Amino acid sequence: MPAGELPFGVSGGVFAGVEAQVPDALAEHLHGVELIDHHVHGTFNEPVDRAGFEAAINEGSTDPVPDFMTQFDSPLGLSIRRWCAPLLGLDAHTGADEYWARRSEFSPDELASTMLPAARVGRWIVDTGFKGDLITTPGQLTKLSDVPSSEILRLERLTEDLLEAGTSPADFPDAFRSALRSAVDSLDVVGTKTIAAYRVGFDIDWSRPSDAEVVAHARELGARPGPLRVDDELLIAFGVHEAAEHGLPIQVHVGFGDRDMDLHRSDPMLLLPLLRTMTPVPVLLLHCYPFQRQAGYLAQAFDHVNFDVGLAINYLGARSTGLVAEALETAPFAKQLYSSDAFGPPELHVLGSVLWRRAMGLVLGDWIRSGDCATDDAIRIVDMIGVHNATRVYGV
Repeated sequence: MPAGELPFGVSGGVFAGVEAQVPDALAEHLHGVELIDHHVHGTFNEPVDRAGFEAAINEGSTDPVPDFMTQFDSPLGLSIRRWCAPLLGLDAHTGADEYWARRSEFSPDELASTMLPAARVGRWIVDTGFKGDLITTPGQLTKLSDVPSSEILRLERLTEDLLEAGTSPADFPDAFRSALRSAVDSLDVVGTKTIAAYRVGFDIDWSRPSDAEVVAHARELGARPGPLRVDDELLIAFGVHEAAEHGLPIQVHVGFGDRDMDLHRSDPMLLLPLLRTMTPVPVLLLHCYPFQRQAGYLAQAFDHVNFDVGLAINYLGARSTGLVAEALETAPFAKQLYSSDAFGPPELHVLGSVLWRRAMGLVLGDWIRSGDCATDDAIRIVDMIGVHNATRVYGV
């Protein structure tokens, strides 16, 4: 198989083994559509050893993989060996050791330039909040994939950058607003993101604070010993309200993540006080598992709320079809977007696309066969969620 090419067609491709369940016209459209990945990160740009790779395909734990197991024996590990092995010239379902040996023959750039085109993404919208030497920048991601990139500004990172650069607490509110105005004027930045779920949870006071309160809390934060980390509820609420006031779409991490986060405090229903009172700019609830039904309700109830089920699609592997089906239960199709939330191994950028296309084909194919949906409507739903909704929300 040529480098960068993944068999998306009906026979032998994404729909292998379930061809009869996906009508040909829908399968052909899913084969060709170029998605907008509205929440993604860069790929590794330095080699990682097997332990580092296996850590990167485990979202929850930060511990070394125990000797008695391998992350290749997981839903995601199975999907990597099923869908990514052929990209490296191996048979599908090749063994973990064989996969790793073959993968190790490629440099990080060779892996990325082989796998990223196979995702068939037409634009990356990249969260640049995580700064590390191991991860490609949006520009590097574009070079490796020959696909344009846009950027998301992480609000907590902006606060940290300003204060670490020497901005005084008294000047901080205006400096923050100035940075947001620059983001509005930028051709690269199309939205913002909060990681409140990791820093404070959603069960906080989301009232818009005064500048005097912001200054006082910025002063307290700056006086703490050790590295600066924004885990102040008032400063996080300030950032979200200011981003909304400037008209910038706001991504919100919801649900599934690593163990530093209290999962029960990231139920999006806890955002109701904020959603009811904030300036109504587009809000993008990211990932959402296991709260996808709550997210669907909020997207139905609030005109400015949208959501995706990215990230979890990769980690559920073969069971991601059920997740996609639940995401389609309640919310209008115009309120859902596609994302992979891939970070590090380029396998994740590929699998987000492959598993989403497969799930949409199976779910919508079932609707078509049962007479609940016309083929043309199913294709239109694919285009809305995969491309058009992101185009509208971010103006790309």
